[in-house]
Amino acid sequence: MKIYTVGGAVRDELLGLPVVDRDHVVVGATPEQMVAAGFRPVGRDFPVFLHPQTHEEYALARTERKTAPGYHGFVFHASPEVSLEQDLARRDLTINAIARAEDGSLIDPHHGVADLAARVLRHVSPAFAEDPVRVLRVARFAARFRDFALAPETLALMRTMVDQGEVDHLVAERVWQELAKGLMEAQPSRMFECLRSCGALARILPEVDALFGVPQRADFHPEVDTGVHTLMVIDKAAQLGLSLAQRFAALAHDLGKAATPPEVLPRHTGHEALGVALLGPLCDRLRVPSDCRELALLVAMFHGDIHRAAELRPSTMVKVIERCDGLRRPERFTQILAACECDYRGRLGFAERPYPQAALWRRALAAVRAIDAGAIARACPDPAQIPLRIHEARVAALKALAP
Repeated sequence: MKIYTVGGAVRDELLGLPVVDRDHVVVGATPEQMVAAGFRPVGRDFPVFLHPQTHEEYALARTERKTAPGYHGFVFHASPEVSLEQDLARRDLTINAIARAEDGSLIDPHHGVADLAARVLRHVSPAFAEDPVRVLRVARFAARFRDFALAPETLALMRTMVDQGEVDHLVAERVWQELAKGLMEAQPSRMFECLRSCGALARILPEVDALFGVPQRADFHPEVDTGVHTLMVIDKAAQLGLSLAQRFAALAHDLGKAATPPEVLPRHTGHEALGVALLGPLCDRLRVPSDCRELALLVAMFHGDIHRAAELRPSTMVKVIERCDGLRRPERFTQILAACECDYRGRLGFAERPYPQAALWRRALAAVRAIDAGAIARACPDPAQIPLRIHEARVAALKALAP
């Protein structure tokens, strides 16, 4: 039995990055031998075990064979006869196909070390095309490793996979899982640029792909269309360290602009409602978690109002706060404000500009929350009038604020 550290742990060590998870490949062992040594089996499709002390994953060396379209269309073979080189040959990228032996030596049959030095994302073999998830993974790595370029031959292979319909077999849960990881990387725009360059974005997120080429307002920079603007917004969200829900909201905030009638452009009157209409089905299709869905819908609907804080009447501001459920969930309203700030600053020349609207809304929220709704309800003789009286008190509180 020989044990090797493989994959991301070796790659990140060689890049001088912190190692979060360590995966291992075991050559020359059977499942029975692993259990006898105290390892706990956890793999459903192929033999994977957890170390009894470290709980790190140890997988028996295996090969795989494509038997059907899609992510699940594989038959795996694990046995003591499978070599380390055979196991490494089934991996996606050369930089993920490097192993380190227990004595510290590297096994690098696909020249991953050289590609790390050259900052290149390159597929290991033509077998890359058998797994459509790899298109998403490569795009995610592009977002993580900002100074890496995609090898031309790998991009060409990814385009072929899209053209042959392989990406269409991806299951919703896996698409969302990879998109969510990509959104949380250092420069998420690179993920979507990569997906768009190979044609996969139009298959996976046609609502986002449709934004490219749609002009922004005439007073914005004409060279930045709505698609490019959206990518600038998600990068600003990453720069500010926002949550996944906020980054998804940043991605989806302007979907309605792609549905603007051509004769109206470059104006986008009513695009908020159009965006909400597109966002619901998108979230259904990808089975987006409820927290991400709810925040994205609110940002899509109200980001225009949030930007116009200084122009709104107190009654309108109260309605926005109420419809955003800011009274019960002030922390989520703060998340909305941060996502809207990214929208504002995700434009050429706006990246470092202040966003005073956020302070105006926080001040308004504090004033509205200071109203004692319970006391108003108890003092109101007509129960049917209670909601109106509370709303009027909130509006009066905003009117009383010093300009």
